Amino acid sequence: MKFISTRLAAPTLSFEETIFQGLASDGGLYVPEFLPQFDEKKISELKKLSYEELFFEITRYFVEGEISAEHYKKIISDSYKNFTHQAIAPFKQLSPNLFLLELFHGPTLAFKDFALQFLGNLLNHFLQKRSEKITIIGATSGDTGSAAIQGCKACHNAQIFILHPHNKVSDIQRKQMTTVVADNVFNFAVEGNFDDCQAMVKKMFTDQSFLKGRRMVAVNSINFARIMAQIVYYFYAGLRLGADKTPVSFSVPTGNFGDIYAGFLAKRIGLKINKLVIATNANDILVRFLNQNDYRKTQMIETISPSMNIQVSSNFERLLFDAHKAQKLEAKMPELMQKFELNGTLEVSDEILKAIQKDFAAYSCDDKTTRETIKNIFEKTGETLDPHSATGVNVAAKFCDNKDYADEFVISLATAHPAKFPESVIEAGAPKPTLPHFLKDLNKRKEKFSVVENDLEKVKEVVVERLN
Repeated sequence: MKFISTRLAAPTLSFEETIFQGLASDGGLYVPEFLPQFDEKKISELKKLSYEELFFEITRYFVEGEISAEHYKKIISDSYKNFTHQAIAPFKQLSPNLFLLELFHGPTLAFKDFALQFLGNLLNHFLQKRSEKITIIGATSGDTGSAAIQGCKACHNAQIFILHPHNKVSDIQRKQMTTVVADNVFNFAVEGNFDDCQAMVKKMFTDQSFLKGRRMVAVNSINFARIMAQIVYYFYAGLRLGADKTPVSFSVPTGNFGDIYAGFLAKRIGLKINKLVIATNANDILVRFLNQNDYRKTQMIETISPSMNIQVSSNFERLLFDAHKAQKLEAKMPELMQKFELNGTLEVSDEILKAIQKDFAAYSCDDKTTRETIKNIFEKTGETLDPHSATGVNVAAKFCDNKDYADEFVISLATAHPAKFPESVIEAGAPKPTLPHFLKDLNKRKEKFSVVENDLEKVKEVVVERLN
């Protein structure tokens, strides 16, 4: 399969080339030229498969001709062997029509393990084949950093540099990154917010000359391998609730739009989904776009769900491209994105907005409501939610009161273990959550990270100092 840029001016690449390229040379994001299409009979046959078998059957079309089936199955198996639940992505029933999909049974207790364990093994496979050294540079609002480190630290031909906003991630999130003892792992706390970190990474991808010939590889969700891996759990959960024949909806805590975009691809491949419900905190740019056609950057608001403290959702460009392409208007994308980068605002035609609204709904949830949701769900079900997952559950309830709801099952994604945010859980009135046994001593482990000015040249400088 070949991959094209959302801005149409970059070279068309193979899967392997796409994984190493990250951001396209024209500033766009890579998307597949086409998607596999599964009919109802094919999708029904997938119901009997294990998680790893399902992963292979759904994603093999993207890698066909580049990785043998035998090697690909081993990459998949290695990626999920460290998950602590036999089902890998189990779910629980919270009410008659609402289910919670637990995506926190991986090594760093967050949904990003699903993609980054896979990406790490994928990179290791290609690096061994190519005998090449790479530099991995990523920005994190909390969970991506630790998941990337755990997924990629065994890649001996890679050095990993992770930028996180100083004092703006939880203590557990930070320690999961900064206590990893590995010669090829470096953590930088940037004196800014997540959008500052993400903007720096994008600029470094645009001009990699400072790396003196070393290739830079993305581990955040601009890398299509991450999106591809996340498609699988939508199928896994949906099929177990009858989505081969009857539509379900998903409520997804959303920051960078990668997770919910994977759900959109699952729907396009053939899974029966009514609505993909965007759940955000007070940083509601996606809600404003969907409901008012107002995609405009505003001041960042610090919340108790820090992984969603994002103003610019990188993967949203992929959805915009798909919506324009469906109406044969993709040639408008470069101008649209250039205007957004210049002015910080974006508006689409009524036809494009209506097309997106057919697949998506969107609601926001403030901190007060998030705390109330954590308390109420614990009292009614005994289930403890982290603030991000609570946002998803609260928004799922709002969706069920809306005209778009058609009495279907709604699956809300639990994106992080509550023990990653103990202070917020306690403040909400639920008992203090405990870390799993393999992380019991996390708070006693020695940390190693550097605080860096919010300045691109300073960050480049500290990266170059550590290259070998």
